[in-house]
Amino acid sequence: MFWGDSIPPGPPGWLMVIGLLTLDLHFPGARSLKDKRQALRSFETKARNRHNVAIAEVEYQDLWQRARLAVVSVNTDHGHLESTLSAVAGEAATARDVLLVDQQLEIL
Repeated sequence: MFWGDSIPPGPPGWLMVIGLLTLDLHFPGARSLKDKRQALRSFETKARNRHNVAIAEVEYQDLWQRARLAVVSVNTDHGHLESTLSAVAGEAATARDVLLVDQQLEIL
């Protein structure tokens, strides 16, 4: 395929759905960036392994007790996508050493 070539359409009814979950987290027990990153790494690893999502820390990288994460998933099934991202938010709410302050789900 070369630049300018058209991309063939997918199967009939095929639709790519992108979900973005933004999580604001607080780490009350963190006394250093190392403490925060240890708790964050634990949560990120579990979420990635269980739900096959991409996660990035997008704000507050230099604050000890705060983080904003972007969690992204792509699917063809809107319901499955929402279920996956809701499960990630649920894990954040019950994660050890982490308090879920706010969450926002966007379907793109």
